[in-house]
Amino acid sequence: QVQLLESGGGAVQTGGSLRLSCAASGNIFSIDSMGWYRQAPGKQRELVAGITNDGLSNYVDSVKGRFTVSRDNTKNTVYLQMNSLKPEDTAVYYCHAVVTTAGFGVVRKGFWGQGTQVTVSS
Repeated sequence: QVQLLESGGGAVQTGGSLRLSCAASGNIFSIDSMGWYRQAPGKQRELVAGITNDGLSNYVDSVKGRFTVSRDNTKNTVYLQMNSLKPEDTAVYYCHAVVTTAGFGVVRKGFWGQGTQVTVSS
């Protein structure tokens, strides 16, 4: 099937930066939108940033001006550059991609990464 492998999480202090990466692999014909969600303890998962395959992006209001989402279509990879991090950004960050699979039995569906922890201390 399709796998999404995330990397780049960790622990930083307030004001610090991190860059998350997510590489899609497997039975891929094409990838439509890609994006990042996050889930903090006791809260619902929320969309942080998304990007279409032609580069149009959108952000949740709380990260506008601080986070930048980008993608490399040649590598099936999406990135999230996070600057000026705040304690309220602490969460597990999940990569998501809408993929059309290749070969027999083509499907178009969303796939999730396993999540990567981001912790911002004050």
